Amino acid sequence: MFSRTSARCFTQVRSYATKKKLVRHNPDAVELSQAVQILKAFEVGNPSHQIEAHVQCKIEKSTPLIRGSIVLPKNIKQEATILVFATGKKADEARAAGAHFVGGEELIEQVQNGELKFDKCIATPQMFPKVTKIARILGPKGLMPTVKKGTVTDDITNTVTTSKGAFDFKGDKFGVLHTGIGKVNFEEKDIEANLKAILEELKVFGKTNNLKAFIQNVVISSTRGPGIVIAGGSSL
Repeated sequence: MFSRTSARCFTQVRSYATKKKLVRHNPDAVELSQAVQILKAFEVGNPSHQIEAHVQCKIEKSTPLIRGSIVLPKNIKQEATILVFATGKKADEARAAGAHFVGGEELIEQVQNGELKFDKCIATPQMFPKVTKIARILGPKGLMPTVKKGTVTDDITNTVTTSKGAFDFKGDKFGVLHTGIGKVNFEEKDIEANLKAILEELKVFGKTNNLKAFIQNVVISSTRGPGIVIAGGSSL
């Protein structure tokens, strides 16, 4: 039997769907807070289901692939496994900061042999020339340290700390970003904060590439719920 809370949630969903005709193919734009409430109502009994955002961005032929990495206000995934190529004092800093694998040339050999699994890779400037030997292994996986990404650095402590909680996102070739922004059991304010943080990062990407009106529209959905267009999504 449904609990009173469950019955009330489904009543809310049914009422909203009837009045607004909320279906995937003809959604009405609603405020972000209301959209989150609706998805939570659809997902009663599924606290671990994911809530996602689908952001349509305006791109041009010369626009690079949309991608970024931020620390979300509310983490939605397990802490990343960090590998650091460093020796001496910098190696000690990496271990103290919580890096999972730390070492010099011996670590390069282990990576070459496929002995280690990790999510992020950092190198000191001193170790970087040696790390280029395994660029063909790290590059295709998006793990090759680079100065541009801030993963070739002497600031090991801060970089490791940030990387452990970093959330990576990437758009497709059509300029659409599909990304998780939370789980059903998250507080509404946390889901909203995560989405807004990602949108802010996208706005920076747009400005950097001289793209006006970069964010076109925002839709949020859940594992079993509908896609809901967010009112004023481009200006959140």
